[in-house]
Amino acid sequence: MSAARPLEVIVRSVEVLNAVGAARSGLTLQELHDDLDIPLGSLHRILTTLSQADYLRRSPVTKRYFIGRAARALSGDSGSHSARLVKPPAALLDAASETGETVFLTEFIGDAPVCVSIVEADHALRLFVRIGQQMPLHAAASSRAILAYQDEDVVRTLLEGTPLTEYTSGTPHSVDDVMHVLKEVRDNGYAVCHNELDPDAWAVSVPIRDGDDRVLSSVTITAPGSRVADTATRARLTGAAQRAAERLSAELGNPGPEA
Repeated sequence: MSAARPLEVIVRSVEVLNAVGAARSGLTLQELHDDLDIPLGSLHRILTTLSQADYLRRSPVTKRYFIGRAARALSGDSGSHSARLVKPPAALLDAASETGETVFLTEFIGDAPVCVSIVEADHALRLFVRIGQQMPLHAAASSRAILAYQDEDVVRTLLEGTPLTEYTSGTPHSVDDVMHVLKEVRDNGYAVCHNELDPDAWAVSVPIRDGDDRVLSSVTITAPGSRVADTATRARLTGAAQRAAERLSAELGNPGPEA
């Protein structure tokens, strides 16, 4: 019996996923057409289907396609806390060891903030963060620490195209509310989230700057609010997050505030 002939639409869909996955800056419809030589009509239907299934995500700002949550989940065991997209760098490991709390790295993939690496605390954490998880733009310190340093018009476009879900009574749920919080992030140099994404969950997140002083990622330390209720403990965790961010920024070629 001869081997079954591959279905062309499936082959083309895989080609699209591979191409988008390999392009860190995403790809447009025209770029995919030029690279893969798939007819525009067929390509548009493939992109629409993959986007509806969350295997691709189209940026409302740049109109470029990026890998979606469903595709990222295939990169590791999404049900296992040991899965990693990025091996935890030394700065994350040291911050987790110093504080005894969960520390994770968030990076914008396209215009979606995604947890790409995590070191979990030994004790249980009410706030469940998993590898590959897309963090809400408006309600997570990890997202706001990055969003605060982007162009304001771009930020508004992203927020207007995203459901601003009220996870708790403290969640900012209008674009203007979020923009006000982002100003506070810039004033302080770090983002704090307390009872906004999960009840009794506290997090501090510090932006990571690359060699061109751009902010595309952040480092976050999070814990149950009951365990970090006093000001001194929160200050200690904030300092640990700041030191981790400085180390990670230096590794990206950023000279730091002294320079």
